[in-house]
Amino acid sequence: MELLKSRSNDKIKLAVSLRESAAKRRGLDLFFLEGVRLCADAAESGTKIAASFFTGKAMDKNPAQVTEIAGKSDSSYLITEELSRFLSDTVMPQGVFCLCKTLDKVKSCNKIDSGGKYLALEKIQNPDNLGAVCRAAEAMGLTGLIVSAGCDVYNPKAQRAAMGSLLRMPIIETDDLGALLAKAAADGMLTLASTSDRVAERITDVPMDGGVICVLGNEGAGVTKETAELCRRSVTIPMRGRAESLNVAAAAAIISWEMTRGN
Repeated sequence: MELLKSRSNDKIKLAVSLRESAAKRRGLDLFFLEGVRLCADAAESGTKIAASFFTGKAMDKNPAQVTEIAGKSDSSYLITEELSRFLSDTVMPQGVFCLCKTLDKVKSCNKIDSGGKYLALEKIQNPDNLGAVCRAAEAMGLTGLIVSAGCDVYNPKAQRAAMGSLLRMPIIETDDLGALLAKAAADGMLTLASTSDRVAERITDVPMDGGVICVLGNEGAGVTKETAELCRRSVTIPMRGRAESLNVAAAAAIISWEMTRGN
């Protein structure tokens, strides 16, 4: 395993650029992962790993995981502790990093299962929220996640918050959420717009038989008016306290539970 020591090494510079730039990730069809568990999840889930990097300490502490990750990598490198801190996006780096090939997140309405249950995220800006929503959706057994605009699903913060869910969960990226919702409705799916407006229909009262897509909106503005008008119904989570709304990740967990409760 080749030892890398310099920040100016091309492979290290590539890793940093993928960590920091969504445009670079899109242009090269590669993304950056950090941490023992997340990189091991990538190896286990069949994500193609172009390169992996390990410190000596990480190899000694996690021999089984390092062996699996390195075995699934096109190339592997030993790095110094100083380079680990340079690569890391966290306070306490674990000394394990991967550069992975982007997944099959095809921009196509044809990826929708008309009998499935989906959350659709419109212009979500916070990568931690994106990751947490995906984690909740996978935990509740949803069919997949639809992402329209907003932050990049390959953002390292989103990947960490998802704890592997963004690697495993079927995700559909779309530039035209309206067209996707229109086709879903034509295919017989129930389309819902989530809102904090307490006069909206309580989500606990909505039958969730068959295929359903529920749209959650931007952290500050919510679902856009145009998108809400395309949905068959607007729904809200009934709340007894004085809080006016929930964080989008908390709302997603509740809505996911309601969508799958009868299954």
